[in-house]
Amino acid sequence: MILRNKYGIPSNAVITIAGTVGVGKSTMTNALAKALHFRTSFEKVDTNPYLDKFYADFERWSFHLQIYFLAERFKEQKRIFEYGGGFIQDRSIYEDTGIFAKMHYEKGTMSKVDYETYTSLFDAMVMTPYFPHPDLLIYLEGSLDDILSRIHERGRPMEQQTPIEYWKEMHKRYEDWINSFNACPVLRLNINDYDIMDDESSVEPILERISEFMKQTQLLKK
Repeated sequence: MILRNKYGIPSNAVITIAGTVGVGKSTMTNALAKALHFRTSFEKVDTNPYLDKFYADFERWSFHLQIYFLAERFKEQKRIFEYGGGFIQDRSIYEDTGIFAKMHYEKGTMSKVDYETYTSLFDAMVMTPYFPHPDLLIYLEGSLDDILSRIHERGRPMEQQTPIEYWKEMHKRYEDWINSFNACPVLRLNINDYDIMDDESSVEPILERISEFMKQTQLLKK
């Protein structure tokens, strides 16, 4: 029997937080995990050996960075599988292949051979039993101005030095991607509708929306 918490959300659920750089995925991940008593799964940024190099030279390091992220995310997928769920995941593996790797291939900063190698590895990983699809993907969305403001406030040097045109393209690609995403149910949240940083209680209406949305999508599956 699957246990449910007071919100009616299954204790073995896997919820993924998606959205462009600076939108607040980590903050949302921590807030939901704390409220639901779930584990967290974060992408490794501070220990990533390629990230600074990538921002300095996209063409030289895009393939290395994406392979690193793919390997690390697969390790996390395996960990989630072994625990049996109960996770809030910061960024999905689908964003890596559907947005970042694809963008660099189309812009010429990743070669065709490298892109085909990357996508074949991704496809092989998806077919393993260690790849649980999320029960829900929460997409955090906001205007480009809102996103740029948050990136500026965060103050990471490698992001501050990145041309604004890169963030504009990233924002558009995310919008195009989510509009065609169908690997699991998607709940959209606008970042202007809550303020978890300054008001922890604002997570409560979000949890209620998640609960109601999951109930509705389960009914549709029957």
